[in-house]
Amino acid sequence: MRERLPVWVQARCGMEPRAVVAVGVVLAVAVGFAVQQYGAARPQPVTAPAVLAPAPPPTPPPGAGSGGTGGRIVVDVGGKVRDPGVRRLPGGSRVEDALAAAGGVRPGTDTTGLNRARVLVDGEQVLVGVTVQPAPGGGAASAGGPGPGPLSLGSATAEQLDGLPGVGPVLARHIVEFRTARGGFRAVEDLRQVDGIGERRFAELRKLVRL
Repeated sequence: MRERLPVWVQARCGMEPRAVVAVGVVLAVAVGFAVQQYGAARPQPVTAPAVLAPAPPPTPPPGAGSGGTGGRIVVDVGGKVRDPGVRRLPGGSRVEDALAAAGGVRPGTDTTGLNRARVLVDGEQVLVGVTVQPAPGGGAASAGGPGPGPLSLGSATAEQLDGLPGVGPVLARHIVEFRTARGGFRAVEDLRQVDGIGERRFAELRKLVRL
């Protein structure tokens, strides 16, 4: 190994065995360090982060379906149905839903004047195939619409009120909602307090309705 060392190293170290060993150790350390640096400088494989799936959309609360108003309503289904009585339905239900909740219409019942697609309001009464109690001294009103006699504000359905002159589906619903909120009408003049009924319209309706 001494013959492989540079001349200047041989001259400086005086070719002493200890000096030769020391130089060899230094060279070995230098080579090892160079190998370590070369390995650290090589590119390392990088693992891509896992892709997270998007969170599912929140589930809508019950009664919040499309077209519904939320909450629940209470309606009275009577007449020629299999199971008449008070029914609690989701907000936004229609007459058809109330009939289904009452077991359906009895066979042979004429429902020509019944609008099954009409949206129900809370506190409404749905009568099927029956005649409303006749007004004193007048004719009778059927369940499909107002008859020749005055219409009872206490029991008329929104569908019957809709048939009065100047009363549409929206105003009929307001009358039923007013009746439900106030616990009924105490006088025909209470119609003036319903949203959408002015003095002119009240003058047209006062002879067509009763308590």
